[in-house]
Amino acid sequence: MDSLKGRDLLSIADLSSNELYSILELSLRFKRMFYEGYRVLPILMNRVLALIFEKHSTRTRVSLQVAMHQLGGTSLYLSSQELQLARGEPVKDTARVLERYVDCIAARVYRHETLVELAEYARIPVVNALSDREHPLQALADVMTIMEVKGDVRKLKIAFLGDGSDNVLHSLLLAVAKLGGTIYVATPLGYDPIKEIVALANEDAQKSGATIAVVRDPIEAVSGADVVYTDVWVSMGQEMEREKRIRDLRNYQVNRELVSYAKRDYIFMHCLPAHRGEEVTDEVIESSNSIVWIQAENRLHTSKAVLASIVR
Repeated sequence: MDSLKGRDLLSIADLSSNELYSILELSLRFKRMFYEGYRVLPILMNRVLALIFEKHSTRTRVSLQVAMHQLGGTSLYLSSQELQLARGEPVKDTARVLERYVDCIAARVYRHETLVELAEYARIPVVNALSDREHPLQALADVMTIMEVKGDVRKLKIAFLGDGSDNVLHSLLLAVAKLGGTIYVATPLGYDPIKEIVALANEDAQKSGATIAVVRDPIEAVSGADVVYTDVWVSMGQEMEREKRIRDLRNYQVNRELVSYAKRDYIFMHCLPAHRGEEVTDEVIESSNSIVWIQAENRLHTSKAVLASIVR
């Protein structure tokens, strides 16, 4: 997709609706080809991806590294503690050095501003591999999975339960708004999505016909839902707030009683890792309605689609 070559992906908002659809279609095509036996495609031969990670990771790190390998390229894992960043080297200096060695940077950071600075100073594509604001790679895998399992997003109701200020939810809101779906976010006071994200989602919703709703009642959100989604209540860096968060969010646990209000054939989604007994019960995540493993697998195929689209 030539329109994306050389571009950054810091937010789902960076993509037009057509570009989002194109990445999703390419993701589905890559998955079909993978199962047809095309395990390595020489699309990014001699290209190098640098992974700068300030936070621990399983799915993001492995999916990006394997994706680059399956596209014929290579990757370098660079823990922030192993770089001169740990000794105070400015982000802008690191960006201008790495652009001379590699073809793309994927960064998993505490502060979204770090990504913005990397993208400002690096003349190569920068990908948000998670920040405190968004997780676009996860949202791409989420909507790919919904399309693969349930079909047209425009015909579906998606319910998200828990922390509405969640970075995964922010990206999912933007994606569903661009695709014309319906998403209800059930969250307590003090945990709403940030206003800027909601405003961006509503702008896209006016064009696509999407419905975006933030409610307090989890039953209202889940009633008639095709998709039930949750995420951890205590993310990395929020450990000091653990007791308060669990207390505030306990009524939003996805359990057997709550999902009984969803459609009989609803699907349960979670970006993982899951804290069973907190945001979701074991019986829900292990049920036949749960598609969390398909969702996790699709991180690989959407990562391939993003890299193939933006790396020159």
